[in-house]
Amino acid sequence: MGRLDGKVAIVTGAASGIGRASAILFAREGARLVVVDRNAQGLDETADTISRHGGTVQAVAADVGREQDVTAFVERALTSFAALDIVYANAGILGGTTPLLEQTVAQWLEILHTNLIAPHMIRQGRGSIVLTASTAGLRAAAGNAPYSASKAGVVSLAQTAANSLFGTGVRVNAICPGLIESGMTRSLFEAARQRGTAGKIGQLNPLQRAGAPEEIAAMALFLASDEASYVNGQAFAVDGGLTSTLPFTRPIR
Repeated sequence: MGRLDGKVAIVTGAASGIGRASAILFAREGARLVVVDRNAQGLDETADTISRHGGTVQAVAADVGREQDVTAFVERALTSFAALDIVYANAGILGGTTPLLEQTVAQWLEILHTNLIAPHMIRQGRGSIVLTASTAGLRAAAGNAPYSASKAGVVSLAQTAANSLFGTGVRVNAICPGLIESGMTRSLFEAARQRGTAGKIGQLNPLQRAGAPEEIAAMALFLASDEASYVNGQAFAVDGGLTSTLPFTRPIR
């Protein structure tokens, strides 16, 4: 039996990187999936991979920053599979047109509560929501200030949403990836390869390497599964140990 047998999951940002790896792993473990991304070509490639390996998947090209798009892909899950057990919000905040750095935690919570949680997961008395944050949301010097502030907000969202959903059976947790090769970081990795310094990528963490999307997907699978039934309101660093020390170099002035 798969760890997600009988469950229905939405994975956003599924066209590449962590989202694609997570969607493929969720399907392998038995989940029926709605995969979402703005990148229709990459999204179709993810869905094709899942289908070729016997998985059940619906692909929806959508912008998770548009509330009507969020409503549409949630309805697709309910129409196609008559349930919604897992939401992996990997692509960012789901809904609204307010710029990311102007959104408050209260706004994020309202978006999640109104469009995803309240009508569906609370009614069934169970569910798992997984958010992608970052080590930059836990410690300084892991990212620039605006990015770090936004990811700290995601960590806070996991905590506040978990408590707002007190007694409902719905769990909310966050994953804080370290340096992972993905669409967002690909230019960094490619530049290092061109300079001949690829071996130095990830050198600051105790494992002295970058991570793979599949390693983040493994944590997402655990948090989505019933094995994590007593895990709630937490933010987990998956970073090779970077945030255990987070070495810091003073900026050159």
